[in-house]
Amino acid sequence: MDRSTSADECLVSSTLDIISGKWKMVILFHLMSEPNLRFTELMRRIPGITQRVLTKQLRELEQDDIIARTIYPEIPPRVEYAMTEYGQTLRPILEMMHHWGANHLHRSRARME
Repeated sequence: MDRSTSADECLVSSTLDIISGKWKMVILFHLMSEPNLRFTELMRRIPGITQRVLTKQLRELEQDDIIARTIYPEIPPRVEYAMTEYGQTLRPILEMMHHWGANHLHRSRARME
């Protein structure tokens, strides 16, 4: 990154605008490991998230073409979420964050011993 780039032009900021939020990366990590998940499955897999927040985060990710929402014409209607092809380009970032988090936890535990 060119150090003369202003904060307004920082490409990291543009990425964070899309994936920031307490839950978006967690949602994407679950969709990365399981290609199609229903709303209730996501709720179960993400303890602490509210229905309202999950709905909001999913809508934002869908609006940014990171995930796709598929509605099946059944009664009751079935809705599934999946990462789009464009969303899959975040996979290396998610995997690196996952590995970094595991290493950080290991390091933190080792320092406490």
